[in-house]
Amino acid sequence: MKTAQDLRTLLQSIDHKSYPAYKSTQGIYRFPGYLLSIDHVQGDPFASPSRVSIHIDGKTAGFPTELYDTRPKRTALQDHLTRLFYGEIDRFNFRAKGSGKSGLLSVSRCGQEILERSACTLNPADGSLILRMQIGFPAGGRTIHSGELIRILYDFLPDCVNDSLLYKNLDKKKCQEVRALCEDQEFIRAQLRERGLAAFVANGSILPRLSGVSERPMKKAVPFVSPASLEISMKLPNRGAIKGMGLKKGITLIVGGGFHGKSTLLKALERGVYNHIAGDGREFVITDSSAVKLRAEDSRSISNVDISLFINHLPGGRGTGSFSTEDASGSTSQAANVIEGIEAGTSLFLIDEDTSATNFMIRDGLMQKVVADREEPITPFISRVRSLYEQAGISSIIVAGSSGSYFHTADTVIQMKEYLPFDITENAKAIAASWGGAVTPAGDFRIPDFRRCPRPAEGLRNQDRLKIKVLGREGIQINRSSTDLRYLEQLADGEQLAALAYLLVYASRHLMNGQRTLTEIVDALEQRMDREGLASLTDSSYLASDLCRPRRQEIFACFNRCRELRF
Repeated sequence: MKTAQDLRTLLQSIDHKSYPAYKSTQGIYRFPGYLLSIDHVQGDPFASPSRVSIHIDGKTAGFPTELYDTRPKRTALQDHLTRLFYGEIDRFNFRAKGSGKSGLLSVSRCGQEILERSACTLNPADGSLILRMQIGFPAGGRTIHSGELIRILYDFLPDCVNDSLLYKNLDKKKCQEVRALCEDQEFIRAQLRERGLAAFVANGSILPRLSGVSERPMKKAVPFVSPASLEISMKLPNRGAIKGMGLKKGITLIVGGGFHGKSTLLKALERGVYNHIAGDGREFVITDSSAVKLRAEDSRSISNVDISLFINHLPGGRGTGSFSTEDASGSTSQAANVIEGIEAGTSLFLIDEDTSATNFMIRDGLMQKVVADREEPITPFISRVRSLYEQAGISSIIVAGSSGSYFHTADTVIQMKEYLPFDITENAKAIAASWGGAVTPAGDFRIPDFRRCPRPAEGLRNQDRLKIKVLGREGIQINRSSTDLRYLEQLADGEQLAALAYLLVYASRHLMNGQRTLTEIVDALEQRMDREGLASLTDSSYLASDLCRPRRQEIFACFNRCRELRF
């Protein structure tokens, strides 16, 4: 193995040569306390930065096993180390000078959620650590400035590694706090299952966000306080006693005037499928981890989905037992989203009236009198929501601001007033009973038999050069094929979209043979990520530095929206 001195000598020998000479530095070099692997060198100083990884053996890293002996705790520790390393390299970012991206130092930038990333991975077997990052190799124009890269690799980087990736140099109390918070959050998730809850929102939680473009907590926001009738207590293993609102499984309706916090509560529940960092305000907002946010998605692609549970016939005698379209309406898209959510294994639907197709959600009595049932193909969600829970075990939390139709069928009704919840179930049910208009549940409830076996178009199977582009939070592009993911509101990070792209390509090339069902394919992908990590999804190790693991539900959703798959 080459030494750090070998690399220094090589860099000195290529100083002031043309930029492609940097390619000769690729390889692994032993530095004091770690291995530096130069995995990929950018083509010129204006291209995407070079990919570098730092490898530290378990004895040197020195992290106690109790910090990473479960997957959630390991994810939390990796997240903590990534944030620490980001803070360290940020001090040196662009301190080395040059043209283009010269001197750039970058690693995944973590948000408020604690997510499993390829940027930092800790091996549970021996405690060894890999940190993947990007460095802009310095140049003047396209002439190598190796002295500036020597500053980065020999002056800046060793300090960053020592101060953020070695346990002996870290704040031990903070590391234990990260572990403790994770244990408490996972304890609440277990309590949801044991107590028959769909979600828990702790008293004192800060639900409003700073702005529409910031997920940080709003300053001077109203702290959450549970209604006494819905308040439950838990004794967490580290924090001790905690109280908050426990939402039971079943059908929960959230109502209230405009701007009083209905959608804010639902948004917090959407992101409650993930753990959050200390100080976020939603640390103890914990939702059933399989929860799926439902909404209408006009123009989305649907391939061979049985939506007959909600849409039983279409004009022209078109069937709905195996429905396909390149341009779905609001109602057909939301019907497909329900069925696909069931296929993905959800136990909880989250719905906001504002982003739903009205004709899919309700059909009032007056409309039934004007338009006969035999002329209406849609069986609205309100007619199925009770059966979904009682026969399929799927709860629903629904935000409604203008329609009272769901009062009759709801188990719990919460009114939001100036960001505080009030349990108005008894009063709402009494008024609804006197008002009349209760909806009779639709009969003939049947969950489809999910035997869809996807086949990819040739563009996804092609073994030639692969070009993947992440379009912000909007979608992904694989060569010339785009998949629209803008309405998957529970995707929390752009790196999750990158991972979805690689999952789609990997599955297309290795798993989709027309015989495996979509469920079997997603099972195989999750097993591979569990066993070999996110980096195993790519053919080249240097491509693995910017991936973040999506949930099972988003993998299903992405595959279902890909127009290059046929089921």
